Amino acid sequence: MASFTGGRALEAKLEEIARKVSSAGTLRVGFLEGATYPDGTPVPYIAALNEFGDLAHNQPPRPFFRNMIEEKSRSWGGAFGKIAKASDYDMDATLGQMGEGIKGQLQQSITDLTTPALAPSTVRAKGFDKPLIDTGHMQNSVDYEVNQ
Repeated sequence: MASFTGGRALEAKLEEIARKVSSAGTLRVGFLEGATYPDGTPVPYIAALNEFGDLAHNQPPRPFFRNMIEEKSRSWGGAFGKIAKASDYDMDATLGQMGEGIKGQLQQSITDLTTPALAPSTVRAKGFDKPLIDTGHMQNSVDYEVNQ
């Protein structure tokens, strides 16, 4: 990492950082377009049914996404700053590392969610009592992208 002291050197370094940061793209994390189950069902559709529930099928909400955002988002700003500094303000690298981190947090939220419990009939059909995970396809479909 470069070091600098006052005056023109400081001004030049701040201008360099500003140029790098101003060219930053956007980061999207979640269930991206094109993610489907083997039968063609869109993964974002199934994730939304799980997140918000499906009253027509007596399925309660299981807010894994909202829970993760509520629990983890307060730490994202600090993490972003540390990653940006460590990467010498390379925004593609910073956003990529943030994407990997948030992706992992979302996948962990799917793993961690245990309530509301599954209906006994669902447990019998699946053979186990873990909500949100049947084949693991939804969890493995969590992804991120950095756009310019």
